[in-house]
Amino acid sequence: MLELYLLLALVILLAWPLGKYLAKVMANQPMKSDVMFGWIERPIYAILGIKPEQQMGLRQYVAAFLVSCVVLLVLSTCIFMTQAWLPLNPNQAPNMSWDLALHTTISFLTNTNQQHYSGQAQLSYFSQMTAIVGLQVITPMMGLALAVATLRAFFLQKKNNDNLTSESIQLGNYWADLVRPTVRFLMPLCLIWSLLLNWQGVPATFQGGPEVQVLDHSVEKQLQKIPLGPVAPMVAIKQLGSNGGGWYGPNSSVPLENPTPFSNFLEMLAILLIPVSLIFMLGYFTQRKRFAVFVFGTMLLMSVLSATASIWSESLSETAHQITVMEGKEQRFGAASSALWAAVTTQVNNGSVDMMHDSSAPLTGLVALSNMLINAIWGGIGCGLQQFIVYLLLTVFIAGLMTGRTPELFGRKIEAAEIKLLAILILLQPIVILAFTAITLVNPAISGISNAGAHGISQVFYEYVSAFANNGSGFEGLGDNTIWWNLSCSAVLLLGRFPALIIPLMIAVRLAQKRQAPESSGSLKVETPTFSLTLIAVVITLTLLQFMPILVLGPIADYLSMQLG
Repeated sequence: MLELYLLLALVILLAWPLGKYLAKVMANQPMKSDVMFGWIERPIYAILGIKPEQQMGLRQYVAAFLVSCVVLLVLSTCIFMTQAWLPLNPNQAPNMSWDLALHTTISFLTNTNQQHYSGQAQLSYFSQMTAIVGLQVITPMMGLALAVATLRAFFLQKKNNDNLTSESIQLGNYWADLVRPTVRFLMPLCLIWSLLLNWQGVPATFQGGPEVQVLDHSVEKQLQKIPLGPVAPMVAIKQLGSNGGGWYGPNSSVPLENPTPFSNFLEMLAILLIPVSLIFMLGYFTQRKRFAVFVFGTMLLMSVLSATASIWSESLSETAHQITVMEGKEQRFGAASSALWAAVTTQVNNGSVDMMHDSSAPLTGLVALSNMLINAIWGGIGCGLQQFIVYLLLTVFIAGLMTGRTPELFGRKIEAAEIKLLAILILLQPIVILAFTAITLVNPAISGISNAGAHGISQVFYEYVSAFANNGSGFEGLGDNTIWWNLSCSAVLLLGRFPALIIPLMIAVRLAQKRQAPESSGSLKVETPTFSLTLIAVVITLTLLQFMPILVLGPIADYLSMQLG
C-alpha cells in the first residue's frame, strides 16, 4: 500500500505540469519551443499536403482519422508478412501468416497490443522498430486527437448560434492534433524513459543476441541464444503510450525487459503518467478546473479502491508466500507488487504484465476483469476520457429521471437521439463479449484453453474482455495463435475501439448545435461529491452487474473451488 501511495503521489506531481504543457500544445498556443519543433513539423505537413490551421467539421475529422487507420493497416500488415526478406533480421524471423499478421496489425492499430506471438522469436528488428513501435507512437495520439476534438465540441463553441451544423462545428485539424503532441510531448518523454530504462539495464542494441552454455551441465555443449535488440525504446513507448505489447513474449516479467525494482517502479509510473496528465490538461484546455477536479477525484477513488482490492486478494492468496507454487509470479518483486501492477495496467488500457495474470489469485483476476469492463478508471490515452464522458451523460440522464428534471449537461439538453447513441455503446459491450465467449466455449476444438472448469471460462472471457477494452493483457496458457482466435479477436478489437472514440464525438457535436440555457439553481450540479458517487454507482450497475453470471461462473467459482481444496 505504501508503494501505491508513493506511486500515485509521484504521478500527480509529474502529471500536473505535463497536463498544463499538453493543454498549450493542443490549443496551439505560442511557446518558446516553436522554433525547435517547427523544423520537424513543417516537413511532415508538407508531405501530408495539409494546412494545420485549417479547421475541420465532424465528417472531415472522422474521415481523416479513418483514412490514417486504413493506410497504417495496409503498410503494417505488409511488413509483417514480408519481414523475412527485409533488413535488420539477425535472428532470421520468418514471415507471419496472414491471419496472425492481420491480428497483430489491428491489435496495435487499436492501441491494444494483444499479442498472439512471442516478439523475440517471431518478429525481426525491422518489424519491431517500424510497424510495432510506429503504431505504438501514433495510435495513442489518435485517441488523444479524438478526445480533444470532443472537448472542443463540448466547451469551446460559440454559444446560442442557431445556424450551427455538424460541419460548422470547429473541431480543429486532425493532422495537427496528431503531429503536434507526438513531436512535442510523447517523443521527448519516450527519449527520457528510454535512457532511464537503459541505465537500469534494459538492452538497446542492433546486434544479434549472444549464445551461452545452458546451466544444466549434464547436457554437453548445448547453447542457448539470448535474444536482445533495441528493447529500451520499445519498453518506454509501450508503457507511456498505454500500449503494453512487450519485446519479449512474457513482457515485463522478463529480467531483460524489467531488470530491477526501480525499473519496475519506473514502468508502473509510465503507465499512469499520460492518462492522469490528460485530466489536468482537461482543466486547463477547457478552463473548467472544477470539472477537471470532479473527473480526477472520481477516477482516483475508483483507482485506489481497485488497487487496494487487488493487493489484498493477492496478499491473502495461498500462492503468495509459497515459493514452490509461485509459478508465473516474479519472485524479485513479490506478489503484492505484482498485484499492484495488475491493477494499474488494467485501470489504464495498457496490458503489460510483470507476472502472468493467469497465475494470479482468482479474485485478483476478478479485479483486473472489472477494471477492463469499466474501462474508465483512468483509461487509455483519449479513449479513457471518451468512455468517462459516456458514463457522465448516462448518469445525467438517469439522475434527471430520478429527480424529475430535464436531463441537461452544462445547459444543453440530452434528448432521445443522444440516448440512442449512448445505448449503442452500452449494449455493444455485452453483446460482443458474451457472444464470442459463448461461441468459443461451446466449441472445445477452437477454444484452446489449458484449464478445465471455472478457470477455463475465465481464460476465454478475459481474452475477449481485454480485446474489447483495448487492454491487451491475457490469461496466458490459452492457445490463441489460431485462425479462429486471430479473426474473432480482430473483430472484437475493432468494435471496442472505433465506436468508443467516434460516437462520443458525434454526441458532443449534436449537443454543441443546441442552444445553451443559463445554469440556475434548478440545474443539475455535476461537479459535486454526491454526483461523483452517483456516477460510480451507475458505472458498477451498467458494467459489472450485467456480467455477474459469467463472473460467478469464472473467477468467483474458481476462488470458491480453491477454498474448498
